[in-house]
Amino acid sequence: MNFKVLNFLTWNNLSIILDVLIIWYLVYRLVLLVRGTKAVQLAKGIIFIFIVRIVAGLAQLHAVTYMVDQLVSWAVIACIVIFQPEIRRGLEHLGRLPWFNGREGSARDEQIRFIQELDKAVQYMSKRRIGALITIQQDTGLDEYIETGIKLDAEVTGELLINIFIPNTPLHDGAVIVTNNKIAVAAAYLPLSDNSMIPKSLGTRHRAAVGISEVTDAITVVVSEETGGVTITKNGHFWVDMSRDEYLKYLTQELVPKEEPEVSWRQRIVSKLWKWGADR
Repeated sequence: MNFKVLNFLTWNNLSIILDVLIIWYLVYRLVLLVRGTKAVQLAKGIIFIFIVRIVAGLAQLHAVTYMVDQLVSWAVIACIVIFQPEIRRGLEHLGRLPWFNGREGSARDEQIRFIQELDKAVQYMSKRRIGALITIQQDTGLDEYIETGIKLDAEVTGELLINIFIPNTPLHDGAVIVTNNKIAVAAAYLPLSDNSMIPKSLGTRHRAAVGISEVTDAITVVVSEETGGVTITKNGHFWVDMSRDEYLKYLTQELVPKEEPEVSWRQRIVSKLWKWGADR
């Protein structure tokens, strides 16, 4: 039995398994990257072209096959142009990995600062009953909704968020969308939810917050103009009239990376060797 296992665990077999896992992971991350964006429709079109090529080849439609082959030969360049926003966002995510940043502490500090600035704005607007709608992008892209807003590309500060939502100003009507801890746009339009569970007392902002949570994994913070209450939505769920401690705890759990003790690569190798020896 052990001999058969050793025969199976050759580098050739392991490389095939590793190859499949890497491709599967890349496809999975690509799907997460383009989900919720207009790139999904373009991806469907590309898949349709490949299906046409396969059918034309089987049916020996030489003219159609030739035309599709010519189209496919330029597909790489076309994909780079068409999916440029998604490619750029993916490279930005890659560049922010701890391997390149040196340590995860900087990411934690950045998220904590973001929550503090958000809390500053929420507290100010809640006390004065200034309505606000702030959507924080997670894994699913929000490009489709960012395109409907007014571009800002600004650092998140409490003062800026407050100024955006001051009544009767050009940007107050609509949603602020935050990506990569920056305010991408203001006055963006979000899809309204038809969920019958939403209380009648909640207005358009709350329906928009629930609506975006039903089609993406974004976290949305709402400040009620009528009551000053704070609501958070995610994945179709909503929590109404949260206290300051409650929403700060929720945002910290969702946004701040877990702090793990730093372990050097030497310690990891020694630990794995020790575990391997114990298993033997």
